Amino acid sequence: MTIKITPNDKGNPPGKLAEAELHFTEEPLAGLKLIGFSIWERRGGGGGRNVTFPARQYSINGERRSFALLRPIVDTTAQSNLRELILQAFQAYEEQAAIAS
Repeated sequence: MTIKITPNDKGNPPGKLAEAELHFTEEPLAGLKLIGFSIWERRGGGGGRNVTFPARQYSINGERRSFALLRPIVDTTAQSNLRELILQAFQAYEEQAAIAS
């Protein structure tokens, strides 16, 4: 699997740094990608970054909610490893961009 980073050059919405895609290189998912990951600055000025996972929005009685598309089967911390990989890929992307400019 590789992680493709697309920077948010428009600055809209505020705080969104980039989008990420997972590109699968081995069977049975080879040739497919999973989209919908976003990298954000943490709120509250505490520094750091956060990754949101793909979700689908829906409405119940006029209230907007979201349904996570990638969820743990049993271990609720299973997303942490993927979140860290995406943040590492974004850091590497930023370092390459700094060298290129």
